[in-house]
This record gives sequence, structure tokens and C-alpha cells, in this order.
Amino acid sequence: MYRLRDILLLCILFLAVVGCKEEPKSYVKIDVDPETTPTVISRDVKTLISDSGITQYRITAKLWTIYQEAEKPFWKFPEGLFLEKFDSLFNVEASIKADSATYFKADQLWRLDGHVTILNVNNERILTQQIFWDQRNQEVRSDSFIHIERANRILEGYGFRSNERMTIYELERPMGIFPVEEFRGKNRDSLPADTVKPQKK
Repeated sequence: MYRLRDILLLCILFLAVVGCKEEPKSYVKIDVDPETTPTVISRDVKTLISDSGITQYRITAKLWTIYQEAEKPFWKFPEGLFLEKFDSLFNVEASIKADSATYFKADQLWRLDGHVTILNVNNERILTQQIFWDQRNQEVRSDSFIHIERANRILEGYGFRSNERMTIYELERPMGIFPVEEFRGKNRDSLPADTVKPQKK
């Protein structure tokens, strides 16, 4: 005959075993496309980039997405990019502004799209709709319409190739050379819509 105390102890032990029983887990498989799903998302970014231990660039962007798991990893700046280049004394010597940008990491290649505005070390202003910055080959190139404002004249044309500092360049198909006076009072940030031929990488 069990005593009341023994019965109570058995009940408590039973409840403890049942209460500690692990609940079954269920898993849901989600297919994620690494080409369209970012691994890192950063907002309101302002960061410095170094090369060989020397700070050379500052990037400012509203949105920075990194696709590290893509077949060819890349970064995107879909809401615009402002990049400043520093000299050895940390003074800004050039800048690039674009409506959007993509950086192909393995190729060390930037593609800048939209209203692209470049200010080089000679204080020349370059406007276009798409331009590629090839860091590996240290060159800048574009197949789009290019508008270049120099101190005393304006250059326009298609097809642009330059060194990284944008100080030595050539227009493959020049369309005209104009005195600066002809452009005074005009909207300097606009380009003719029918002159733009964006190219994809």
C-alpha cells in the first residue's frame, strides 16, 4: 500500500518529466537569391576608405547594400553616392556625385549612373549620365554624352577615356568646343535626354 506522501512524490516526478519534455521543432526552408538579397544593409553612411594604410577616399550615401554571397560580390548605392578623394595632406582634391552607383568588387570597377558630376584636381567640371571607374587599370571611361567645363571653354562629345585623376583625357567623338560665355545662365546640371546612351557592365 502506497503512502500518501509516496503518491505525491510520484505525481511531482511525473509532472517534472512531462514539463521538461522538449517541444518538437519545425523548420521552414526559404529560398534566397544571393544576387538580389543583400547580406548587409547600411543607412546614412559616411565612411573613410584607405589604400596601403593611407586614407584616400570618403564615401557618403543614404543607403549602402552589400551582396557578399553573390557569384561576383558587389556593392550598391541605389539612393546616390558622394565620393571625395584626398591628397596626402587630407585636403579634398576631387569629388564624384551620382544618382546611383555599383561597385564590382572582384573587378575593382565602379559604375556611376544618373546625373554624374565630377570635379577634378584642375577644378574642371565633368557631367555625364554614366561613367566607369576602373581602379585595376587606373582609368575612367564612358560611352555616354560628356560635357566638360574648363576655365575658358566647354567641350562636348561622346566616348570618354581618362586617367584616374581625370587630368589627362580624350573625347573619342568630340561634338563641339564652345566659349564659356555661351553657357552662362544655363542649367549646368542638365544634359540633353536624347544624348544619353547608358551601357551595362
